[in-house]
Formats: sequence, structure tokens, C-alpha cells
Amino acid sequence: MAEDWENGGFGLYVHWPFCQAKCPYCDFNSHVVAQIDQRAWAEAYLSEIDRVGAETKGRVLRSVFFGGGTPSLMDPAVVDAVLTRVRATWPMANDVEITLEANPTSVEAGRFAGYRDAGVNRVSMGIQALNDADLKALGRLHSVDEAFRAFDIARSTFARVSFDLIYARQGQSLAAWKMELQQALSLAVDHLSLYQLTIEDGTAFGDRYQAGKLRGLPDDDTAADMYLATQDICAAAGFVGYEVSNHAADGAESVHNRIYWRYGDYAGIGPGAHGRLTIGGQRFATETPLGPAQWLAQVRKTGNGEGARETLTGTEQFTEFLLMGLRLREGVSRQRFPDQWNDVLMNNINGLRDIGMLEMTDDHLCVTSRGRPVLNAVLRQLLEG
Repeated sequence: MAEDWENGGFGLYVHWPFCQAKCPYCDFNSHVVAQIDQRAWAEAYLSEIDRVGAETKGRVLRSVFFGGGTPSLMDPAVVDAVLTRVRATWPMANDVEITLEANPTSVEAGRFAGYRDAGVNRVSMGIQALNDADLKALGRLHSVDEAFRAFDIARSTFARVSFDLIYARQGQSLAAWKMELQQALSLAVDHLSLYQLTIEDGTAFGDRYQAGKLRGLPDDDTAADMYLATQDICAAAGFVGYEVSNHAADGAESVHNRIYWRYGDYAGIGPGAHGRLTIGGQRFATETPLGPAQWLAQVRKTGNGEGARETLTGTEQFTEFLLMGLRLREGVSRQRFPDQWNDVLMNNINGLRDIGMLEMTDDHLCVTSRGRPVLNAVLRQLLEG
């Protein structure tokens, strides 16, 4: 599948690793530091753009995503320098999507205007909850009022605004989640990312859970009911779940995330960033050192912020293609299946179709509405053997 990436497109992910505080549920590569040398980070990003650009010359860039961490802690001048170099390195799609993640505590009107002037045209806000008690329990530094003020600034500055909410929180009832989701949909938003709280090893919540101190989590049945209610409420509001955790008004789906899910190519720069790049007929998995200081020093010393590249086999590529693509409501194109895999998978596909978990046409394979709540189990059975 190495030459198949153009079906998904090409994007750039830029990781900003710094936050004001570490949330107890977060297992992302984020760090709290006293001071940040923004000029040094800008220089490192520009060096990496030059390096990756030399390998991918001539590709049309469809998206840029500043993720983190909290990219809204970046100086607008850093974002401007990055995007100026990006435009000089790749031809850009006419409808290029340039997203920056933001937390309400770091939103300022002047800073957001600077991002817009640099070229950012979409903001994704980490709001996470719409009541103050739950925000405090999640370790968030903002209040609901601050979140709404930040959202108003974002909406007045950018044409496209998304925000994140977490459900199945401690002490949360199904009725409470339904009310909160309706409130979120009443805002002038065009995209919602709605995630079930997951307890990850190595996080503060993970440690508390292992010690029996994280109480009040909804049971599995209640969490499943919350997921199903989310699909129904969002669909009724015109926000179809185009991916397992993402809902959007028509035409407002995330271009960047669709590159991941449609198994395109994407370059990842910054500490802990991952990528998938097809070069010289081979597809590579790329990664970078997690530590911000280590990554910065490596770029300065060697001019290359990557760790070792891994060449992906055909089997690994096709497995990733299915794991990513079947998260989408549209599913995966069967035209992209290597011929041998149709025969290999057909018994598993037929078994899952018989129990209503998969649908298949001449063109597409997709997970049904019945299968989506148990997607991981469906994928395991599909790839069995």
C-alpha cells in the first residue's frame, strides 16, 4: 500500500509540549516548565520543516495542526514564522485547514488575532466540562464562565471553532450528560469532539484508580448509554458522528484528522510527534524523542529531530489502514484493498456481517451503528488470524 497515501492526503503536525498544569487524566506528551525560550523553539521547528520539506518536495499540503500540550501558549510570532516557512516549503491546498489547539486559560483576544493574522483558520478548544465542580475534579484551571468567554473570543476571530468535552466522568448521570450536551450544541459551534473518560496507566487518575481512590465512575452499561445518547442527540442537531468520537455540521469535519483516518501521509515534528511518510516507494513510521530538552538539543546538534524510522511491511500498513479507516462512519474503500486481502479477510467479514457488526458493498466496508460502540472488539475479530 506504499503508493496509496494520496487517497488520504498530506498534512503536517507540529507538537508544542508545554502546559500550564498537567491534567490528572492526560497521557499526552505535555510538560510544565518555568520558562520557555520561544525563539529557540521557532528555530528548531523551522529546521525540521526544511528537513521534511526536502523529502516531500512538491506535495500539496492539505492541513497543518498545532497540537500539544497547549499551543495557545505559543507566541503568535512563532506561529507566524512556522506558517511562513510552511508556505515557502510546500504548495498549499486552496482550502488548507490550519488548526491550533487552545485552552480557555490561555485565550486572549490579541493573541488569537495574531494567530489568525499568521494564517490559523480553525481553533480546537479543550473545554472538557460545562460545570465548575467537574472542571475542578478534572484538574482544569478554568471555570465555565472563562470557557464561555474564551469561546466567544474564538468564534469572533475564526470561522471554524471546535471544542472537546469528556463524558462518563465521576458522579455523572446519563441525564446530566444529556443536558450538558444539549447546552454545548446550543452554542455557535461547528465541530464537537466527545470523548469517554479513559483511565490511562501512568497518569494521576490511573494511580488513584489502582489504589481504589477514583470513585463514582459510571459503570460500563451507563457509559454505553451515554455513548448511544450522544449519537442520537448530535444527529438530531445535524452533527452526524463522522468518526467514533467526532461530530460535525455538514462540511465542518476535520481535514487533518481525516488524513489520519483515511491513511494518508503526515509529517510529525516536535517532541513525541509521530508521522507516516511514504518515500521512495516505502512507507515509514516516524517518531521523535519525548523529552522537550532532548528533542531541542538533538535538532540543534544533528539537524534531525527524529528517532529511528521503522519501515512498515505490507501487512502492517493494511492493518493500520483498517484500524484507522473503520473508525470513520464512511468506512474504507475496498478499491484500496490489496487483492490478496479480500480472500484472507472474507470469512471474518462474513461472520461479522451475519451478526450485524459490518456492512459491505462493492465499494466500501464499514462498521454498523450496532458495531460502533464495540469497535475495538469488532476490529479484533476482523483481524483475527
